[in-house]
Amino acid sequence: MGSMVQAEQRIGEYVLQERIGGGAFGEVWRAHHHVWTDQLVAIKFPADPQYLRDLQREGAALHGLVHPNIVRAIGFDPYAPVPYLTMEYVPGTSLRPLIPNRSVSIADALAILKQVLTGLKFAHEHGVIHRDIKPENVLVHERAWKEGFGVEGVVKLTDFGLGRADGRAAGNSIAFSASLSSPTGRQIAGTLDYMAPEQRQGDGGDARADLYACGVVLYELLTGERPAGTEVPSDRNRSVPAALDDVFRRSYARLDKRFASADEFLSALSLASPAAGPTLPVRPPPLPPRYVPYPQRPAAASIACPHCRKQVDARDQFCMHCGVQLVPVVRRCPRCGAYPDVYDRHCIFCGEALTPAAVSV
Repeated sequence: MGSMVQAEQRIGEYVLQERIGGGAFGEVWRAHHHVWTDQLVAIKFPADPQYLRDLQREGAALHGLVHPNIVRAIGFDPYAPVPYLTMEYVPGTSLRPLIPNRSVSIADALAILKQVLTGLKFAHEHGVIHRDIKPENVLVHERAWKEGFGVEGVVKLTDFGLGRADGRAAGNSIAFSASLSSPTGRQIAGTLDYMAPEQRQGDGGDARADLYACGVVLYELLTGERPAGTEVPSDRNRSVPAALDDVFRRSYARLDKRFASADEFLSALSLASPAAGPTLPVRPPPLPPRYVPYPQRPAAASIACPHCRKQVDARDQFCMHCGVQLVPVVRRCPRCGAYPDVYDRHCIFCGEALTPAAVSV
């Protein structure tokens, strides 16, 4: 079905500028106030009349949810000729582009997830379950790259179209799709990886369904991939501390073994997090002048991590406390991808001979 709106169209007090997102269920446009042109908002429309109920649910869910980690509702008219929901505009990106290639550090990944859980805690306490947590529904404000991912309010939850307090939601959406090959079906199929087992069985579940989805997002942020089988994050990213593997296991689990609340998830994440300190931008800052280049460091020495200031072995490539990279270029085995010690002549994992020409230092 074609779009029911177009650029420069007036919607209430606002004039549409540009389509900034959308899918089988709806479209989102950036718009400006018709008088105060520097006042920007995001306006959401259902892509088809059959999805008006989702828009109504989202408008009802967002009403009263005023929190730094939740996109704020500004206006709502489900009875307009073209029904719409007006929301806070968040310049930046969704979380999805930050997942490939592990684009954020471990510390920043945890800072992001903590804000997601803080928003969920507030929503759950007000009787709203999101039911569709995934990277596309987490927005990261452009300020995060300058001020840090731990700054309050730079991470916001959006798209509460499936959010409701009763037991019917995303799981039942599968029944409304005639085929998973249809546009609607493909969108639902893309969401299946984030659905808790009880949701896949057709039960909307309770707030713990959101925590399961957060476990999937945690794994993706730490590894760049979605979880499969019994693998834990450190299986894919050796710099992930074991404590975070335990946090993942408790979120990506059967209902009776899962975290009981967002607050419990947050507490476990805080205990397992690297030492407190300012979160890093996506690209690590230049190394301090007193920092000695990796190949020249004495074998028995210890150094202070330039990020968390804790002592680490001079031969380590990553800080064991906060996970930050300690070397300009990481030395890896060209055969198996393991991280050998700077003085190793053979990889202890696969036996590959490590010559200056075969490794990066």
